[in-house]
Amino acid sequence: MSKLGTLGARLHRGEIGYDFVGKRKIWYGVSILITITAILGLTVRGLNMGIEFQGGAVFTTEKTSVSVSQAEEYAEEASGHDAIVQKLGNGGLRIQIAGTDTGRSDQIKEELAGDLKVDAEKINAELVGPSWGDQIANKAWQGLAIFMVLVVIYLAIAFEWRMALAALVALIHDITITVGIYALVGFEVTPGTVIGLLTILGYSLYDTVVVFDSLKEQAKDLTKQTRWTYSEVADRSINGTLVRSINTTVVALLPVAGLLFIGGGVLGAGMLNDISLSLFVGLAAGAYSSIFIATPLVADLKEREPQMKALKKRVLAKRAAAAAKGDSLEGPAVDEPYDDDEPQDATPAVVGPRGTRTQPSSRGRGRGRPSGKRR
Repeated sequence: MSKLGTLGARLHRGEIGYDFVGKRKIWYGVSILITITAILGLTVRGLNMGIEFQGGAVFTTEKTSVSVSQAEEYAEEASGHDAIVQKLGNGGLRIQIAGTDTGRSDQIKEELAGDLKVDAEKINAELVGPSWGDQIANKAWQGLAIFMVLVVIYLAIAFEWRMALAALVALIHDITITVGIYALVGFEVTPGTVIGLLTILGYSLYDTVVVFDSLKEQAKDLTKQTRWTYSEVADRSINGTLVRSINTTVVALLPVAGLLFIGGGVLGAGMLNDISLSLFVGLAAGAYSSIFIATPLVADLKEREPQMKALKKRVLAKRAAAAAKGDSLEGPAVDEPYDDDEPQDATPAVVGPRGTRTQPSSRGRGRGRPSGKRR
């Protein structure tokens, strides 16, 4: 842990770092490949919508000796639709039939009672009409759209429109990947899934806003110096907040992984899968997009500005001149403010054939005494 803290401090001070923005074409390519795969999954397989969205019926039975696979066959024969059966803790069964006509619920209930050898009066039936499912779906889309609009407005006011646009692209990237994974895996989409999607959008924005806030602070009066380009400052902002983003993501993923792999996989708690999968995939995609998509995209947009283009030319020209003279130019630390009064062509600290450091003589050092000690 101490090594991780030391690494984070060195990244924050700019002593070490990784060129995230410089390799942005690689990250863009990886994201495009993953997004295309997700879209293909949606197109080919589609989403397994729950009864809350397409209507249907849910039958809960008392304790029975019939297996889950056998109960699925009975339910599909009685309804003519695909059925999902789950074993309950009391030994009963939860039979979910999507797309069936709610008017046939009594008939299906009677047939299930005979096949499962249970009393029909003790089978609980919950019916969901297709119109109610459509309302739920429309409300979900409306909530998502309102969320997106509010996010863009807030980021445009708090930061700038380029950062708002980059954050919106990152959010769409996260939603597409999460929904595509749902289609490929075949998990059922329920209201819990929608809650999970809205939750991961908040986590994704948290990491993105942290980087944007650091970038906003470091980019103040950027055009008044000739040490760093905007892309380089953006890269230093990512490195400075990298360990924080990793820590928050790992801490958030651990309990979600417990729900998904232990609760859903080992214990067979299928009801947890709909929300835990969206949280797990969305958190990972959100951390990726905030580092590899949002900030590099902001740097691309800012570098198109005339002021930033001129700054980049000045920086490169100064470095070329310094390289021709054999000098080395070093910029300020990550949080060191730019000094407008400092000469841009200041002599480097290390000079001379042996690289000895030239120290300025102190005024009145020792007050004329050889030892330099004060009495």
